[in-house]
Amino acid sequence: MSSATSNSLARASSAYLRSAMNQPVQWHEWGEDVFALARRENKPILLDIGAVWCHWCHVMDRESYEDPEIAQILNERFIAVKVDRDERPDIDSRYQVAVSAISGQGGWPLTAFLTPDGKPFYGGTYFPPNDGYGRPSFRRVLLSIADAYRDKNGDVLEQAQMVESTMAQSESFPGGGGNFSPAIIGALVKSAVDMFDGSARIGRSTGRSPKFPHPSAIDLLIDQYARSRDPALGNVIVTSLEKMARGGVYDQLAGGFHRYSVDDHWGVPHFEKMCYDNSELLKNYVHGYQATGSEFLADVARDIIRWMNEWLSDQQRGGFYASQDADISLADDGDYFTWTLEEARAVLTEQEAKVASLHYDINEIGEMHHNTEKNVLYVSAPVEEIATQLGITREQVQALISSAREKMYAARLQRQTPYVDKTVYVGWNALCISGYLEAAKVLRLDAARHFAVRSLDRILAEGWNAESGLLHVIAYSDPGAEHRRVPGMLDDYAFTAVACLDAYEATADLSYFNFARNIADVMVERFFDPTGGGFFDTPKTGETLGVLGTRRKPFQDSPTPAGNSVAAIALLRLHGYTSDVSYRDRAEQTIEVLAGLADKYGIFAATYGIAAVHLSQPHVQVVIVGNDELSDQLCAAAVRDFCLGKIVLRLDGSSAVPPNLPPALASAIPQIPGLKEGTSMAIVCSGFTCLPPVSSPKELAGMLGGSTAPVR
Repeated sequence: MSSATSNSLARASSAYLRSAMNQPVQWHEWGEDVFALARRENKPILLDIGAVWCHWCHVMDRESYEDPEIAQILNERFIAVKVDRDERPDIDSRYQVAVSAISGQGGWPLTAFLTPDGKPFYGGTYFPPNDGYGRPSFRRVLLSIADAYRDKNGDVLEQAQMVESTMAQSESFPGGGGNFSPAIIGALVKSAVDMFDGSARIGRSTGRSPKFPHPSAIDLLIDQYARSRDPALGNVIVTSLEKMARGGVYDQLAGGFHRYSVDDHWGVPHFEKMCYDNSELLKNYVHGYQATGSEFLADVARDIIRWMNEWLSDQQRGGFYASQDADISLADDGDYFTWTLEEARAVLTEQEAKVASLHYDINEIGEMHHNTEKNVLYVSAPVEEIATQLGITREQVQALISSAREKMYAARLQRQTPYVDKTVYVGWNALCISGYLEAAKVLRLDAARHFAVRSLDRILAEGWNAESGLLHVIAYSDPGAEHRRVPGMLDDYAFTAVACLDAYEATADLSYFNFARNIADVMVERFFDPTGGGFFDTPKTGETLGVLGTRRKPFQDSPTPAGNSVAAIALLRLHGYTSDVSYRDRAEQTIEVLAGLADKYGIFAATYGIAAVHLSQPHVQVVIVGNDELSDQLCAAAVRDFCLGKIVLRLDGSSAVPPNLPPALASAIPQIPGLKEGTSMAIVCSGFTCLPPVSSPKELAGMLGGSTAPVR
């Protein structure tokens, strides 16, 4: 409810926008009325784009937007607009390109200055309240921009025109189209391996730090390792996954990954946690387990689910929350997650404290600059080393570590907890649903499968309509906030189509396949470019305010998988189920858009590499028929090894011809000799041809060994 001192953001839905409702700045939400106001008053627009989990966004709010003097400048000389990048990624992505063209960098908070019709002419990220950090003070920037707009308006408009031209060319892919070659897969794998330096430096950074996980690159490497068994690839995969999970970027007490590390060895994180990072890393650890048999990797996957169940999921209604913040206030920096030596000793026995201090490297001097006594927990000494040092058994050390972890987590729960944004985004939920279904299939986690399916049911019930399409948001964090209808974007459609296919394979419920097909068909109708190939990120008839009319075809992972690549994967999977060549043709046209440039993107095109594997290799469908112990063994054999493009579908064995099959399998399987009612069996199909059924898990494993030939 609006108060006498609140601005118009009191009527907003987004948690990030609502957090600024009591600031003295006369904030506006993005909309036609704002641009009309700016034109009417002939004022430049100050556009702030941030997120509720963004530490520096809150810093700038506190330092500048809550300052009465700065607010007065803004209110008198600008029209101030605030945007949540999670709620409106279409706005964020375009103005990120613009500000990067102007200043050479992007990120959050994004601070852009626009003409009254929304064209950017100047911008940056964080501006300090006083001159410093090599940046001018925000007050000085505001006054200079306002004066320039008034006194040098022609120059401002010329600059805006130049920026708009740069934006229009940013994703035009000149010369990028061409004939696709599977050789691109090897080039992208080489890019990922070249970034590895022994400290698992596979991440979204051009230098040694900061270091972001890059799950799609890891999955591509896992697939190629599974096909080639190249020990060098195996070393990259195992080292990367183990060092991330043992580092400070992983929450050693609660589970789950923080967003990235500020150093070059996964030690000190930025402490916010995102659902999409954890969904994609969950897949990495499941696939790493399949490729290596490492129980440690399987345990990490289960631990990620433990954290997501506890903190980022609506266990009553289904659905996954967006994120958990890093801090309680601007005065701390991850204090909720970090420990002084005295804090640890206060909750542990002397022996537990001794072991925990060695295992997690808890010392009097820690890693946090704002409070040097604070320690980030990471695995410093393995169990065997501690046992030798203290002269006790390995089992005793493990028991002490377990009890210390439980006590420290219980004590941490007594601290004030960082904010959890309970917004339910459709696309991010689809990623989480797919991650849970993948883990459930491989690790036999029935509860994870049930929750994923229930979450998908909610997404489809509340977020999908055959006429109006998908929504981007189905629930906001503040239940009392007005619900805004934000239309779905390419990511929402592509990720949800894939999640529906995953749910069909997990349940054999044909309705999920039908949802996948319907959603993909609407995606093609609204987003596909029949002339140039590929998919636009927003509907062809979508909003055009500001620079939203600039067309984008996202092929770069940043940080979620690229929408075009996932759309191509969804279409290729549908082709395998339907034999409808239009799906494959559009997928191939999409992949060819970037065919000449993909190698220049390196690991940022890793999901493109995964789509390339799907395109260049025949799909493999393993249909398990039966509900007895033998069928369980056949399933285990089918999912044991990881391979992109392989699906496992389990069906009831009550009839000789299995029900609930999509068109391609429904036409092929009944023609197979040897189908017997009541007999558990596995049928392997590839390239729309099915082999005779087998009932031996060993024989099935041998047949599938040939499906993981190296891509050449």
